[in-house]
Amino acid sequence: MATHKATILARFVSQVTVIAPKFTDEIQLLPFAFIKKEYEPTDLKGFFLVYICTGNHELNRKIKTGAEALGILASVCDAPLLCDFVSPAIYKEGNITIAVSSNAQNVYQSVEIRNQIQELREGGELRI
Repeated sequence: MATHKATILARFVSQVTVIAPKFTDEIQLLPFAFIKKEYEPTDLKGFFLVYICTGNHELNRKIKTGAEALGILASVCDAPLLCDFVSPAIYKEGNITIAVSSNAQNVYQSVEIRNQIQELREGGELRI
């Protein structure tokens, strides 16, 4: 999940710091800063927002609590009720970006609609 989120972020921003005890080969190809370590509460200081994608629900909640204490916006992967914000499903081509969101009510439907937009574009039925 972290690699997927990071790959999406790389399309829009480059000033990202990834903190984890290990990294996939794919994520390391992205133009981000990497810090290889276990999570500590001090890791959150200085950040505006954080995507929490550890795969460990207890650790995700711990990080979310730390982020709240510091006033940092947090999006907890696979836990929309814990999120301060939800990332939309995004289709981007050149300087055009289309975002589809269900306000975390039906993420799969948002992704499906985004995929339909992409299919229409690839089939020449949608002009941008």
